[in-house]
Amino acid sequence: MKLVGQQKTKSFWQEKKLTEFTPEEWESLCDGCAQCCLHKLEDEDSGDLYFTNVACRFLDHETCRCSCYEDRSVIVPDCLQVTPQLAMEANWLPATCAYRLLAVGEDLPEWHPLLSGSVQSVFDAGASIRGRAISEEYIHPDDLPNYIVDADDDVELVLLE
Repeated sequence: MKLVGQQKTKSFWQEKKLTEFTPEEWESLCDGCAQCCLHKLEDEDSGDLYFTNVACRFLDHETCRCSCYEDRSVIVPDCLQVTPQLAMEANWLPATCAYRLLAVGEDLPEWHPLLSGSVQSVFDAGASIRGRAISEEYIHPDDLPNYIVDADDDVELVLLE
């Protein structure tokens, strides 16, 4: 039996603008895929952007979370904090990134922890880099081009156009 006039309540990400989220709401959008923790290379001539399968040394490869998250911008000065403005402009955020999706008016994927209720759903969906990346500790920076993820590789790291 259905109650007449009862409507489904919207979630905070459906009701608010990105700039209106509380810090806790903002942080909860991160699905823990860790794709943003991968090194990216930009062709200085063409501006083309390439993902590598080399992750920041502070990434916990099992949980796909930063081991120094609170101090990351001090320890790794070029680690960028995703902001609403960055979510709108950053072409390096993956197509599945909740920040990017919401910034362009899309909804969260069904496997997102806010919908599924479990962080495991990100791993089950194959959306994380778990088991598909190597720490920068083992790679010389000059060798990063050797680790560019090719379209034929097992890793699907897709950028929005």
